[in-house]
Amino acid sequence: MIGPAVTPVDDPELTAFAALSRQAPASNSGPTSAPALAPGSGDAEIKSPMIGTFYRTPSPDAAPYADVGSEVGPDTVVCIIEAMKVMNEIKAETRGVITATVAENGKPVEFGQTLFKIRPL
Repeated sequence: MIGPAVTPVDDPELTAFAALSRQAPASNSGPTSAPALAPGSGDAEIKSPMIGTFYRTPSPDAAPYADVGSEVGPDTVVCIIEAMKVMNEIKAETRGVITATVAENGKPVEFGQTLFKIRPL
């Protein structure tokens, strides 16, 4: 026998993680969490840097991190994405005004999916 023996894993979280880590990106350039100009408009997009569950608020009874009309800076947290029971703060990474919230609170988001539209200042 060549190489180490492989033992099957029965932990569903580890199995899901292993499957995700084997997936190749859809394109070489791939989307980033930094805003990219939307075609045909002056608005940029804040995109999801990972798959997970999108939350606009830090807790169910708290105010949203950012609402339409909110002015944000590069270090402003605009939402959180829960991935594998870890809460990841997502920052605007640009200065601007939120013009639309595209993702739905409490719903799954994909890598590269638009979360917010922002008008750069």
